[in-house]
Amino acid sequence: MKITTTLSLLCCALSLHLNAAQIEKQQIEFIGPLTSGSTLKPFETPHRNEMVDALAATLSASHEKLILGQKTLKWQSYDSVSALTIEGMQALKYRFSTTRFTEGKFTLVGIEKATVYLNGERQSDSTTQSIALPTGDYELLVVAEQVPDWNKVTLSFEGKADHDVVLPHASPTHSLSPKQLFDAPTVSAISLSPNGKFYITTERKYSDKTGNKPISVTTLFSANGDVKYRFAGNSAAALSWSPDSKRIAFLSNDELNILDVATLNLNTMPYNLASTSDWQFFDNNSLIFSWSKNTDDNDKITKHYRGLEDRWSYFRENSQIYRLDLESGLITAATKGKLSATLEDFDSEKNTILISRQLSDYAAPPHAMTELVEVDLTSDKETMIGQYRTFNEARYGKKGFYVVAGPDFMNGAGRAIPEGQLANNYDGQLYWLSSDGKDVEALSKTFDPSIGGFEVVNKEDLILSVTEEDTKPLFFYDASKNRFTRLKTGLDVTEKFAVTHSSTPDVYVTGSTATSPQQLVKLNVNKNKPETLWDSKPLAYADTAIPQLEEFNFKNQDGIEIKGRVYLPTNLDKTKQYPALVYYYGGTSPVNRGFTGRYPFNYWAAQGYVVYVLQPTGATGFGQAFSSAHVNAWGEKTADDIIQGTQAFLKQYHFVNPKKVGNLGASYGGFMTMLLATKTDLFSASIAHAGISNITSYWGQGWWGYLYSGEASKNSFPWNNPTLYSQHSPVFHADKVNSPLLLIHGDADTNVPPGESHNMYTALKILGKDVELVEFKGANHQIFARDRRFKWWDTMQAYFDKHLKDEPQWWDYLYQGK
Repeated sequence: MKITTTLSLLCCALSLHLNAAQIEKQQIEFIGPLTSGSTLKPFETPHRNEMVDALAATLSASHEKLILGQKTLKWQSYDSVSALTIEGMQALKYRFSTTRFTEGKFTLVGIEKATVYLNGERQSDSTTQSIALPTGDYELLVVAEQVPDWNKVTLSFEGKADHDVVLPHASPTHSLSPKQLFDAPTVSAISLSPNGKFYITTERKYSDKTGNKPISVTTLFSANGDVKYRFAGNSAAALSWSPDSKRIAFLSNDELNILDVATLNLNTMPYNLASTSDWQFFDNNSLIFSWSKNTDDNDKITKHYRGLEDRWSYFRENSQIYRLDLESGLITAATKGKLSATLEDFDSEKNTILISRQLSDYAAPPHAMTELVEVDLTSDKETMIGQYRTFNEARYGKKGFYVVAGPDFMNGAGRAIPEGQLANNYDGQLYWLSSDGKDVEALSKTFDPSIGGFEVVNKEDLILSVTEEDTKPLFFYDASKNRFTRLKTGLDVTEKFAVTHSSTPDVYVTGSTATSPQQLVKLNVNKNKPETLWDSKPLAYADTAIPQLEEFNFKNQDGIEIKGRVYLPTNLDKTKQYPALVYYYGGTSPVNRGFTGRYPFNYWAAQGYVVYVLQPTGATGFGQAFSSAHVNAWGEKTADDIIQGTQAFLKQYHFVNPKKVGNLGASYGGFMTMLLATKTDLFSASIAHAGISNITSYWGQGWWGYLYSGEASKNSFPWNNPTLYSQHSPVFHADKVNSPLLLIHGDADTNVPPGESHNMYTALKILGKDVELVEFKGANHQIFARDRRFKWWDTMQAYFDKHLKDEPQWWDYLYQGK
């Protein structure tokens, strides 16, 4: 099949033909002449590519008009063009859509010197451009430098097969793209002066030009948004403010730099400070930091393990706390010993620090021990506060410490679970601990959200980052009233936050909602009203159609409400039948409502799928009774919730084709995908990323397998509960798998070793089942790098298109022909 687009200027009119059917003239846009007065054209100079690329970037961003010197040029449809000149350059823009994976080639005739761009990315200078594009909206931009006769210019598209068709796209909005989700600018770090008069952000983005390397800019602003200073190569997360807000400390090229905020003078201390981290002002005259040294014996033939932790690549690094006096330049050690010290907090008035150390102690789940120690820097005396099986972090408070740990902290001081159940210590709880470590008060027993990080304000109150169902809000904890108040940030998911050191603190927060991209907002704790300081939507998502979201909850067979949400395809037609994807995790954390992330729910909906995300039994953020059901279950209750939830979802959403439903998950969610494949034929195709197929091998071989199993399989081991380890492991039931399954794994995964996918792949291959295995070379447990992320997303989408849309061409393009 051949689709021909003919650009013909006859009496200022354009005829454009598509399969012999004329398309409205306004589908093609023209702008020109593009000249600044010089008669030289880019191809006549040695920097032609750079010049044209710069122009193309401007043209791609100029949707309506372009300011060129004293002239204003407008994009026009050909039926309104009164004359066409060969002076300077001209540009043509053709917006089109694909409704499925489409292969073919565009051929440009009649332009001697031209460069073609697809969605802003240079293709080549060739007159023939091959394309292979998934469902989406696209812009073909042609920058023409030399056109002998516009009457003879043609643009044609020839598809590889009958279904390979491009359609004119006239809508003012376009569908969401993977590049938007990954490349869009985000505030990746923030820092706030103690007095609130300044803030620092690191803004990060990606581009085709830089590939996997991010473009980062770290900027110091005054409180009103004026730019004061820009840091080269430093993240806001690695900058430290002096308590009086007059100076900023940071490392550059392993040297310490001190910036005077008032004068912007930079003082560099020429020390070799390699392997240091976590620099903080201890007081206005000194800094405190961590310094690591590798203690490996460097035996090149054998490795004698020193314990279970020795599988960790960083285990043999010894890290201690040091202090640097700025006046004298003297560095002194604050801690010592064979065990690494982690700085939890410090009190400059008392001249003490609070540290934690990890002990090798396998006697009881989760087979680790943390000791909390206070060090007096005046006398070097260490005071043991306590040793704990569950511990997350600690901070100084008035006459004691604030601690976040699991419900089992201090002999179960924080437990709020039904009798007979075991606590899930991934469900963070807040405690007050006396200064001698003997008295404890559980502060969050009746507070269902799971507590993560926190900051102490005024040595008494707290700003808490929590998981509340599928959101991650901030709460203010008023110690005098023992009251938790949700801060009204306007965000579903908070990512980073910073707090001023004032009696009524300001909080700066980054985050997003399920359907709106990242923002930076500011609010005062007392006023509790957000002010938007920065918004990525107009920067990267202008004119983008964002799929709509609906809440969908149901009650499981035990009468417990299971929360969920549904993303709907753009331009939904409820008279049609759509394929669907069901996503879950199940590994004790809910799937949060962030706008984007590793799994792009909004993009899947833009690709024509109805996407159901649910929070099965065992997740934190719903109360301890709910999260404790995760312990010793290994998918039992979780699988029931997913099956029942999918059935309820199909009953509610009649426009979903029940025979075209896919499911997927990663890590514990990958385990769930494999397990579900052995329990139900409800799903027509499944994807397990980095999933666990054999609980025993994961427990014994994953870097943290024994620690995670210390909670997920508490008090259960292969020798005292072999049924749990075998009968809950999917590979032991591989013969029950009937639907197609794709296994994805990073071949350098240390969390869930790639052998877990190989176990299942081997079993299903021997059984003659429909199974695929795709490994990502050099990738660990997650896919981070830009090029790999796009290939990963393409792989999953192409697999589901093959099985749920009956469109195998994308999958074949990626893998079958390789």
